[in-house]
Amino acid sequence: MPEYLAPGVYIEETSFRSRSIEGVSTTTTGFIGPTRYGPIDLDNELVTSLGDFKRIYGDGDQLAFGSNVLHNYLWHAARAFFAEGGKRLYVSRIFRRLDGRAGGAVDQAPSMTGASYNDGHARTSAEGRLASTAATGTSLRVRARWPGAAGNVRVRIGLRVGKNVLGFDRRRDPATGAETAVPVVSSLVDRDVVLISRASTSPASAGFYLASFAEGAQTFQFAPSADTAGRTLSLDADLGRDDKIQVITAAIEVTPADGLDLTEVWDGLALDPAHAQSGANDSLTYRFASFVEEPDRFERAYGRDLPIVVTAEPQVTTGLHVLAALFDAAPARRSSPAAASDTASLRELVLANVGDSARYLELTLQGGNDGLRPTAGDHEGTADPASSVKTGLRQFEDIEDISIVAAPGSTFGYETGPAQRDDANTIIGLLIGHCEYMRYRIAVIDSGNGQSLNQVQDMRARFDSSYAAMYYPWVRVLDPVTRVPIFLPPSGFVAGIYARNDITRAVYKAPANEVVNLSIGFEALLNKAQQDVLNPVGVNCFRYFEGRGYRLWGGRTMSSDPEWKYVSLRRYFAYLEHSIDRGTQWAVFEPNGPLLWSNVRQTIEDFLYNEFTSGALLGDKPEKSYFVRCDRSTMTQNDLDNGRLVCLVGVSPVKPAEFVIFRIGQWTADRK
Repeated sequence: MPEYLAPGVYIEETSFRSRSIEGVSTTTTGFIGPTRYGPIDLDNELVTSLGDFKRIYGDGDQLAFGSNVLHNYLWHAARAFFAEGGKRLYVSRIFRRLDGRAGGAVDQAPSMTGASYNDGHARTSAEGRLASTAATGTSLRVRARWPGAAGNVRVRIGLRVGKNVLGFDRRRDPATGAETAVPVVSSLVDRDVVLISRASTSPASAGFYLASFAEGAQTFQFAPSADTAGRTLSLDADLGRDDKIQVITAAIEVTPADGLDLTEVWDGLALDPAHAQSGANDSLTYRFASFVEEPDRFERAYGRDLPIVVTAEPQVTTGLHVLAALFDAAPARRSSPAAASDTASLRELVLANVGDSARYLELTLQGGNDGLRPTAGDHEGTADPASSVKTGLRQFEDIEDISIVAAPGSTFGYETGPAQRDDANTIIGLLIGHCEYMRYRIAVIDSGNGQSLNQVQDMRARFDSSYAAMYYPWVRVLDPVTRVPIFLPPSGFVAGIYARNDITRAVYKAPANEVVNLSIGFEALLNKAQQDVLNPVGVNCFRYFEGRGYRLWGGRTMSSDPEWKYVSLRRYFAYLEHSIDRGTQWAVFEPNGPLLWSNVRQTIEDFLYNEFTSGALLGDKPEKSYFVRCDRSTMTQNDLDNGRLVCLVGVSPVKPAEFVIFRIGQWTADRK
């Protein structure tokens, strides 16, 4: 409380209104499954468009799980989600290595299965070295940052030779008045790798040096590389007017192996691993370093958008070593019109002063693969308490905003055999368990592909939960990748329809009787008699209606409890509970007395009154639509002694008009 110690006027701010509750988002979705590329155990990044998805998780090309090739169901689900009206998506990528191990850990001594690496990461060669002709310990290694077939890219490492930075100033001696020429350098930084051309010597020479700034002498010195004859040069004592100092930097270009996508370019990379500009390391090996082994979760996320990793072996400690590794690399031999021959090495091309476009190495990363088809264990994921590293569904536990969860494609092949059926049922159980644990989520469950009515009924009968809804059949679309019609699991479309329904109408409106925008058909065209069998057991159907198009025609949960029969009811209560949960956090540790009870009661009543006026609650008056009690009638002395505030809230929500009935009879004209 304020203190009043000296006489005077005190102005204080106070509030005469209760705190407000803001409704939470109900459209943020989480998808889990395999993709072509991307991180596996980093914090999930919000995806707001299909372009974002492609940048992080690769394109929509098919996935090859060994000899089993499947459609990229997660990419198609993301496309459907955004096309149907979704706005915010989180993706948990899962990956199963070729040797059967889960996760995307990088093997330091990679083993292969056929022409593919077991860990899924593409590399430059079997040894993973860029400089395959160099001695062990003096090479650079180049690999894909993440596992996946999309990591098989073309990498071009070019060397840029800058302009001459050596100049001379005239300086007058104060004592004698004589003028002398003093060498100066512009834009030269400590630990730059430079090409020094010495026209002042006989014969003229050129070589590669590492620049270092001598603090005591306030001048630069240049240490020669191993293949440059000579001694360490001093800027003040050894360089003349006709000499040149040119800074050498690297540029990296990464192009997808199919050449159908844009090339990414990173330029101006310093060669020395310890090089820094304005206090920030800007070297090639730092910019493209791997921080997966870092314990700090934020450090581990560094470079997540960079497609490749370039690491130096232990003996590569200076920029001259990096330059030597590039010069010694077997792929360095390129043809150039300015070179002496078509087999000129990269070193010769740099010394010959040819254009930057000819001074490069071109590498092809190979051996990247999509691994094996993920199992239920991969979907469940793991959590390492020491490093906070999580995979699978465990990643979604840290994201409060998610309200819809699905695993697109996990039920493909459900009817092919007991093993796949058991795995799919386990994944469905994991999704339901996750939503029940997180409380404010609902799982969108796919039926199996190619199922009959009896088969989908049998599948539905295995589960009972109000936190999940099942949809049937699969949706037919035109695949933008293969340009042929394919069937896709419903979950991506349904999640997008949920989002569109919530945005254009409200979460309490049933997400049904909605058009499926991308659909050109369904795997099975159902009639009313067939849906009469499926709807009562909680299987939501897609239907075609002439003149009204392809629509989602069902809004029930997978619960046997009639109180929680409808998807809209479960999602609306999740919305109410989550909003009240977030909006009343201020009450924790407040004095537990009548003033707090009244404030809490008024806060929730104001929120529910707004829901009443928007049409979410049944009743013609607020007192018939909801009640809020928070007083001594809801709390015992034991509750108060144990720090518990108990508030009782009752609401009367509207439910969907699932059956619209018109009773029509004859009416005589003379009847009054």
